[in-house]
Formats: sequence, structure tokens, C-alpha cells
Amino acid sequence: MAEEAQNRLSVTIDQLPELVGKTFGPSSWQRITQEDINLYAEVSGDHNPIHVDPEAGRNSPFGTVVAHGYLTLSRVVPLMAEVFEVTEIGSGINYGLDKLRFPAPVPVDGRIRLHGTVTDVKEIAGGYQVHADLVWDVEGNDKPACAAQQVLRYYR
Repeated sequence: MAEEAQNRLSVTIDQLPELVGKTFGPSSWQRITQEDINLYAEVSGDHNPIHVDPEAGRNSPFGTVVAHGYLTLSRVVPLMAEVFEVTEIGSGINYGLDKLRFPAPVPVDGRIRLHGTVTDVKEIAGGYQVHADLVWDVEGNDKPACAAQQVLRYYR
């Protein structure tokens, strides 16, 4: 049975300023398979052997094939959708990242989940800009797979 996400934040656009300091998540665990890694390698053009070649992975410092850092980052959309929702909007966009790090690898068939904290909300023309510190846990590792300061914009 799949584990459900915890601590879901769901607010209207007008409630966004109240979220500073609020935490959300963790999401449910999501497995990253070799098929996911291979498909990402095809789309991104990143065919580094530590991602796609089991022998190279075994001989790497990680001892196995590992997911691309940017593949882990790309899972932000489905994982965030489980734990963070803004309603009564015209549109929402990913405005970018202020900081991004990949402290620990995600081994093939490893599982990740996401949690975060809203650190700032500023009014902008037509809506709000939200800053959130995000962390992707990797199951079985004390270090996170990814840590990022994400910037989102929500428009009426």
C-alpha cells in the first residue's frame, strides 16, 4: 500500500501571505527506476555512464547506478502537487531557483520524497511571489538527495 502525503497546505491566493514559516510535506515516496533514468538520459542527452551503465555504476564511488541530479529535481512537480496547492488563481508558474544542491545520490530503484518551508511571500503585480526551501529526502540516507530554494509566482 502506498504511503500518503502528510501536512498538505492548500490555500487560496489571498491566503498566501499567511504562509511564511509554514511547513508542508513530506510527500509520499516515489521510486526512481532504471527505466526512468534511461528515459531521462535520452531526453536530456546526459549519458554519463554512472547513470546508464551498471558496470560503471558498480565501479563508481557510489557502487551502483545513480539517478541524474536534474532528474531528481524534475520530480518537484508531482511531489509538490501532493503537498502544496494554491487555489483561486489564473495561473501559477515556476519562476526559478535561488540555490540548488545535490548532497547525496539517489541509487537506482531508490525512493525520494519532498518537504519544504515557505520562507517569504511578496506581493507582485497581479499576484504573489512565493519562496520555499525544498528538500528531497532519499530513503536510507541522512543527507538529502536535493535541496533547493524555489521561487513560484501565482497570478489572479
